[in-house]
Amino acid sequence: MKKRFLAMPTAVLATLALTACGQLPGSGDGGSEKVTVWLMKGSASDDFIDRFTKSFEKQHEDIDLDIRIQEWTGIVDKVNGVLDGKETADVIEVGNTQVAQYAETNGLSELTLEGLRDWGAKDWLKGLAEPGSINGAQYGVPWYAANRVVIYNKQLFRDAGVTRLPKTRDEWIAATEKLDGDGRQGIYLPGQNWYVLAGFVWDEGGELAVEGGGQWNGALDTPQALRGMKFYQELQALGQGPKDADEETPPQAEVFARGQVAQIIGPPGQVSQILAAAPALRDKIGFFPIPGKTAAKPGAVFTGGSDLIIPAATEHRRAAIEVVTELVGEHWQTELAREMSYVPNKTTLAHVVEGNAGAAAMAVGAAQGRATPKTGRWAEVEAKNPIKPYMTAVLLGEDPRTAARRASATLTKVLSSDR
Repeated sequence: MKKRFLAMPTAVLATLALTACGQLPGSGDGGSEKVTVWLMKGSASDDFIDRFTKSFEKQHEDIDLDIRIQEWTGIVDKVNGVLDGKETADVIEVGNTQVAQYAETNGLSELTLEGLRDWGAKDWLKGLAEPGSINGAQYGVPWYAANRVVIYNKQLFRDAGVTRLPKTRDEWIAATEKLDGDGRQGIYLPGQNWYVLAGFVWDEGGELAVEGGGQWNGALDTPQALRGMKFYQELQALGQGPKDADEETPPQAEVFARGQVAQIIGPPGQVSQILAAAPALRDKIGFFPIPGKTAAKPGAVFTGGSDLIIPAATEHRRAAIEVVTELVGEHWQTELAREMSYVPNKTTLAHVVEGNAGAAAMAVGAAQGRATPKTGRWAEVEAKNPIKPYMTAVLLGEDPRTAARRASATLTKVLSSDR
């Protein structure tokens, strides 16, 4: 079924314009205006939220903030409830790859003008900004990013005589070959870590799926995507990662904590899990960006993180814009990044995390960050996820092109069939 993003009716546009000018009830005339903000559990600390609220309300005496913390489980239905008018929220944090499915409802406020004029859209991380842009209109505003890096054991690197961190794929393979052996695993890379594969595919100029003629088609069987899978296969062989499981089966942080794995690929936040199991590794853990094909450009990475949206039905658009303006501005971006070890929403702010080794490595990779295909059906892809069994099939010896064609056909079916 083809999805079209319809122009908003004139009456709705007029309503939004009046709201932006503060002409509707609740716009601040005659008292404080209450703005409800939904943030996701774990995205910001209680201390950050408290400091932000006090500072914002001090600077905006006519606005009262009501920040409510939401669970990721079941959040899609809750957000759709707001967009349908069954619940109320004025600013909502959503996953960057979720914006497309919400935009399909025509329930989001367009923020293109504010992004270009006030929020520095030209410097936004592509992996956050592009999923929030539909047909040239911006609906999701980048808030923060996180992506995968190489987490490594400094002691094992020293023991193997690896004294220089790799900056190219060739250097990475050579170092990992030296690290693999004598009871060590050069790298623990499970066979179904499809996020990592996506980066290798993008590095080769390939895509997971492509859109054409109003339809999405799987693209794992293109020469570029197959080259990405070939590199994954080469790297995965330099360790004992299971070929038929992902990075959470078992949790790779626990495997690394045993002390005989030289590298894993994951977000720096996994270090807390490692140290919970092996406190003695505290001073032995380092980070570096996933290497690219050349030293001039780090490897592409899947960019996770969050965007901020404003429902079209809000009666407090002016005040909601003020909240977003503060949250995406340099001061609170710096505070959030430093406190939560995130990557800020702009490439021009990467320097604010230079003192945090994990976040700094993420920031380098985030400049080459990408997101999953910009379709509201992608969540259904991940639920069925034909990419995982495709990877396992190749790693177990099946012809890559045959396995890729089968996986691409399943992707096409999921992305293009009627709901």
